[in-house]
Amino acid sequence: MTEYKGVYTIALTGNPNVGKSTVFNNFTGLHQHTGNWPGKTVENTQGVYKYNQNKYIIMDLPGTYSLTPNSAEEQVTSDYVKSGEYDALVIVADATCMERNIRFALSIMQYVQKKVIICVNLIDEAKKKGIEIDSDKMSEMLSVPVIKTAARSGKGTEKLKKEIERICLAGSKDNTEAMKGDIAQLSEKILKECCVYKNSSTDKRDRRIDKVLLSKRFGIPVMLLMLALVFWITITGANVPSELLNKFFRVLGDKLRVLLLNIHCPDIVISALIDGVYNALTWIISVMLPPMAIFFPMFTLLEDSGYLPRIAFNLDSLFRRSKAHGKQSLTIAMGFGCNACGVTGCRIIDSKRERLIAIITNSLVPCNGRFPMLIAVTAMFFAVNSSMQSLILLGLILLSVGVTLLCSKILAKTVLKGEESSFVLELPPYRRPQIGKVIIRSIFDRTIFVLLRAMAAAAPAGLLIWILANTNIGDTSVLMHITNILDPFGKALGLDGAVVCAFILGFPANEIVLPLILMIYTCGGSLSEIPDIMQFKEILLSNGWTLTTAICMMIFSLFHFPCSTTCLTIWKETKSKKWTALSFVTPLIVGIVLCIIVHFISVLIF
Repeated sequence: MTEYKGVYTIALTGNPNVGKSTVFNNFTGLHQHTGNWPGKTVENTQGVYKYNQNKYIIMDLPGTYSLTPNSAEEQVTSDYVKSGEYDALVIVADATCMERNIRFALSIMQYVQKKVIICVNLIDEAKKKGIEIDSDKMSEMLSVPVIKTAARSGKGTEKLKKEIERICLAGSKDNTEAMKGDIAQLSEKILKECCVYKNSSTDKRDRRIDKVLLSKRFGIPVMLLMLALVFWITITGANVPSELLNKFFRVLGDKLRVLLLNIHCPDIVISALIDGVYNALTWIISVMLPPMAIFFPMFTLLEDSGYLPRIAFNLDSLFRRSKAHGKQSLTIAMGFGCNACGVTGCRIIDSKRERLIAIITNSLVPCNGRFPMLIAVTAMFFAVNSSMQSLILLGLILLSVGVTLLCSKILAKTVLKGEESSFVLELPPYRRPQIGKVIIRSIFDRTIFVLLRAMAAAAPAGLLIWILANTNIGDTSVLMHITNILDPFGKALGLDGAVVCAFILGFPANEIVLPLILMIYTCGGSLSEIPDIMQFKEILLSNGWTLTTAICMMIFSLFHFPCSTTCLTIWKETKSKKWTALSFVTPLIVGIVLCIIVHFISVLIF
């Protein structure tokens, strides 16, 4: 057991978008965990780091602009800062906009001073903008340590750790020397004496770029082109590794089957493990891993470059007209990768009412697990190349966003009535993304995290499906009996019982819907491999598929109940069966209504 000289608690606070989380990640690395603050649903992020044989528990407080709380998150920060239950308080400030950050620091120092350290972060960005900060002079005027850092590159963080150690070892628990005086006057004096602003080519460059990316004429079209490019790269880039993984797992599955035979494992157990559990797990990995490994890093690159907040800016007025929160555009974008991640991302919305609207409607946009279905059906019935697939996929996504806005407005006028909230959206400077760190962060924090959750759901699902397919009532499997029962309902949607059954059994993970459809059509006893795309089309056509069926399939792929992982995440975020149930039925009702309309129109025409 490791012996420490001492254990200290550090609180990390600051305005949103000042690089606070970057400082936290720099200090703690992978030694982090999240939970909830006692009695609240607000996320509590803690981490641990060691320095000179001392252990430091660092609390990453929710970002806030004021100690006068307007939300549960701000209340948590205000209460904890005022409590003094820490050995050092690090106030992270943005070097590129010191006026607001100094005011915030001064407001905190009215309650506590001796334990305070001011970390002036993003000093590299400030230099590009022609901003020079005299930290020694600022420290003298404030009577607290002021440390300049560029946490993304690690510059200054060692000095910050040393200062934290000094404050903690001093052991002062006195708050008695809080700063007094008019904050506005003190702030103006400090800025005048400690900050020098010069002309900056970088600042001018950012403004020139924003004139295009934030303009009414070009903002939305550029965003759509960017989105289409991301999808095109994801589609074309994922094909080869998916096929290679599929072949690898086929060979490995054969070897495992031989191994189980050699140890005299019963045939029924071998079939359950290989044809059920193993096939479900490996199909999830083959289908999900390559596109996620491409999509999530690209999404993170947009975030790291400073473009993602500008998407929220461009879409804010659109969401306002739908009575939704502008930040919902960011949670929708996260939902394209994984709806569960999108639901978790709704924490960035302060208003509880608008946060619920974003959570309930997040599953109306297609996640990574639904893209294979959409791409496959598009390729078989409507497109001839990846460029055409990308354009059709973009059209489907625009449809899903439109439906999301409509449903958000309906919810805001019915079950979730209330006043609209306002929010401050800061546009960070454009930065050159740190590609290496982005890839590592997106793979570990998003790709592997989502993949493991999907695999945990797919393993028992594969076993259940195998049992249903291999248990007979009379001469027919239970799976086929279920399919026949669902067939009238499926026909009313322009589909059939096999498709509806596949979606129901695919509740743990959308990725297994396609192999389930193939398994039912071919009367197989295990999850089937997807054959050549044209062979698959022939199987579908021989089972009664038409263009109307393909259209209804794409609609139902877009709009149906969220997967089990997303449902569990919704329940954890809301702690409410009511809102979880509403989140489940909302996209399902949309899908059923749209499919019935398309089927009815096709019957009238043809």
